[in-house]
Amino acid sequence: MKQTDQTLLEQLQITEFDIANRKTLLSLTDDDFMVLSSFGNAIAVRIDSLVARFYEMQTSVPEIALLIGDADTLHRLKNAQRRYVLDLFSGVYDLDYVNNRLRIGLVHKRIGVEPKLYLSAISTLKSLLIEIIFETLPGDTERQTMVAALDKLFLFDITLVFETYIRSLVSEIEISKQKSERYACVLEEKVRERTQQLEQMTRIDSLTGLLSVRYLTETLTQTLRSAQRRSEPVSIAYIDINDFKAINDAQGHQRGDEILRIVAAAIKRVSRIEDRCFRYGGDEFCLILPNCLEIHAQDIYITRLNTVIKQELEDVNLSVGIVQTGPNEFEEPNLLVNQADFRMYEAKKKFKATEGTQFTCTLPD
Repeated sequence: MKQTDQTLLEQLQITEFDIANRKTLLSLTDDDFMVLSSFGNAIAVRIDSLVARFYEMQTSVPEIALLIGDADTLHRLKNAQRRYVLDLFSGVYDLDYVNNRLRIGLVHKRIGVEPKLYLSAISTLKSLLIEIIFETLPGDTERQTMVAALDKLFLFDITLVFETYIRSLVSEIEISKQKSERYACVLEEKVRERTQQLEQMTRIDSLTGLLSVRYLTETLTQTLRSAQRRSEPVSIAYIDINDFKAINDAQGHQRGDEILRIVAAAIKRVSRIEDRCFRYGGDEFCLILPNCLEIHAQDIYITRLNTVIKQELEDVNLSVGIVQTGPNEFEEPNLLVNQADFRMYEAKKKFKATEGTQFTCTLPD
């Protein structure tokens, strides 16, 4: 149930039994109630002058005057104070009485009345009431009995008012805690997203969209371990764009970057989902091909790649070196890459020796 659907009594879990227990703890008895109610008429005839004197004294305190603020508010406060003083000497201190005291505490908290100012006001009101008691009652015994009963009732009221103060403070702390937790969750999510974005940025080559070479050894190691458990082959393909420096020098770096992006896109198109394609650096690419024999890798990265690139780059030639490891024995990751690199250079030598005008993807003999 929402807090706004509950009364103050329900929120503070105050019942008739709890009220009776509070009265017992403060030694408030039926005799006290009779004594207080017997003085009700004497208070009623003096109520206006009492309230006027009370607020004259209150507004002389700068802090209180600032909280009251204007004549309309002062008028409302005087009416509320009249009702409160008359309730003090009504002799009836039931759930309605307690609920009114709780509301007073809640209002004081909401308008910013500090506990010290509230206690000061109670002390002022008590002093004024004692003056009336001593002026009205002739005997010391009657006076003492009345003051003692009034003291206990004021204490009863103060405990109720302070419970609303405390409850409001606890609620504020809880709300602030919830806001902080929600803000922390939002921050954590943003940090997580940003971390993922940064990680993605470091894992992906910005020009080609292929994986960054810094993760090549890690990825290859994981792929080889998985292949060993399954007894599956792994192939490595090393690709280089022939005469790329000459293309850059003749056509400019912008054209060179465009060619790199086209080649990378072609590699993505012919690759399988499980393949991992890296830009090794400059105009070189390295591919990890899980569960792929060398002969199948040649089909993918010679025949198919040739067909795709030929559609856009008729004057570009690639040299490819492919090496297989497994399924029975497996080479170390760095050795595999070096072997594929060596075969790529053998293919490049072959290309140089037989260089012509037709597009080719060359392999070593």
